[in-house]
Amino acid sequence: METSNKIIKERYKILAPTIMSGLKKRGFEPYFCETPLEAAEKILTLLPENAVVSWGGSVTLEEIGIAAKIKQAGYHVIDREQAETEEERFRLMREALSCDVYLSSVNAISEDGIMVNIDGTGNRIAAIAFGPKSVILVVGMNKVCRDGEAARERARTYAAPNNGMRLSLNLACVKTGCCHDCNSDECMCSQIVEMRRNRIPNRIKVILVGESLGL
Repeated sequence: METSNKIIKERYKILAPTIMSGLKKRGFEPYFCETPLEAAEKILTLLPENAVVSWGGSVTLEEIGIAAKIKQAGYHVIDREQAETEEERFRLMREALSCDVYLSSVNAISEDGIMVNIDGTGNRIAAIAFGPKSVILVVGMNKVCRDGEAARERARTYAAPNNGMRLSLNLACVKTGCCHDCNSDECMCSQIVEMRRNRIPNRIKVILVGESLGL
């Protein structure tokens, strides 16, 4: 196991410059961190003083422990998990659309820098696409796919069932592990967004992490 992990991490380091080059050509601002700890520290250096910070639901962000670090650093945080009612939860999600810095991940990324996200409610992809002044995306190299088509497939057939299981949703893909192209009220793939380019200079930063993170 140790040998295989070492080989995989080495491949990630070799592959990262290719992805970063693709991201730069598409107007994104890329960084590479070898470890989750380095990624968390990098995020803190990218946060402006007195910034209002929020984030979308993300296993990747949970795994690098960034939420606690941001709160400890004294930033003003919009955290929907602090809501006591569903109404308040939605209010906080809408409030997050106008924060200074929004953190998230993506469900898949191609070798040439195309990123794909699926969303059930749409708050996460809405914030990434437009709203917050700055967006920081943290992406484990395990989410890298050969091209845009493979990235879309990963999002639908791998990330969606896994996240459905994480959220204990009543979905066919949760029961079988396979995408059924469903039209369920709880569908994980209600919105699918492919990010091909960033048109607002310096708005979207992408931190690639040389380990497996997220689903």
